[in-house]
Amino acid sequence: MLKFIETFKNDEDGAVTVDFVVLTAAIVVLGLLVGAAVSDGARGLANSIQNSLGNQADAVDSTPLP
Repeated sequence: MLKFIETFKNDEDGAVTVDFVVLTAAIVVLGLLVGAAVSDGARGLANSIQNSLGNQADAVDSTPLP
């Protein structure tokens, strides 16, 4: 029984698992934060491009034919 307790006390597999779980969770949260920050900028850029293309289409439509 004493040998089992000594082995259990010296076993570090559980600590390594906890470290990996915490690091993985941190990476996932960081990825979500970066994705949210990038999506706002991408949405703004897409709206700007849409407006520019709409203005160009209006200019082409209003051009008189020769």
